[in-house]
Amino acid sequence: MNKLFFTAAMPLLLSLGAFAQQADALTGTWLTKSKNPARVQVYKQGDKYFGKIIWLQDPQKDGKEATDEKNPDIAARSRKVIGMVILKDAKFNGDDAWKDGTIYDPESGKTYSCNISLDGKNTLKLRGYIGVSLLGRIEKWTRMN
Repeated sequence: MNKLFFTAAMPLLLSLGAFAQQADALTGTWLTKSKNPARVQVYKQGDKYFGKIIWLQDPQKDGKEATDEKNPDIAARSRKVIGMVILKDAKFNGDDAWKDGTIYDPESGKTYSCNISLDGKNTLKLRGYIGVSLLGRIEKWTRMN
């Protein structure tokens, strides 16, 4: 009886493990292609994915550490860009994509809805949008080793 249960349960356990590996393919360090390129560390917290800026090509502006000067919230404009969480609440949908997240653009001070997919193993495709995703913009990030 135990052998029968083990034999029947094994494929399910293996598929759950593969699903988790597929979902976690988003984690790691990615290089953005913005005006001031950044490295973003993507990590998992619970069942959601987040990303924070850990490096900027030009970490200073006017001799001072870069801050969130374009933020519409005046009180937040003094926060440092390095260490800022810009990707929030993305969930793996089981179809090689992460949905329902948001992404903040410190260069404009705007927050967008965000869908993410992998384009190969080392390219991340992010679609930021307001309202309907078809009207959004795609940005590609490159995986750092």
